[in-house]
Amino acid sequence: MSISIPALLVLIVIAAVCGALGKAIAGSVRGGLLVSIVLGFIGALLGPWVAGMLKLPEPLMINIGGHPFPVLWSIIGAALFVAIIHLISRRR
Repeated sequence: MSISIPALLVLIVIAAVCGALGKAIAGSVRGGLLVSIVLGFIGALLGPWVAGMLKLPEPLMINIGGHPFPVLWSIIGAALFVAIIHLISRRR
């Protein structure tokens, strides 16, 4: 499995946008670009897993360098992950 440098950069930018949107949906304001990138990739793992469990299709899939990236489920997965983190780390 190999990916070119330009395809990797495009993938990172899309993951950053998906992570930032997921953070915004969940109501998080902390973290910068690196956190958004990580959230985008975590969302890309968590979102399709949840969709598969619920037997839901992927309406927006982008192929980058021959590798599919689930945009919509990445955003939803990132928002879900941020919400779970907020629930776990809630301070009283």
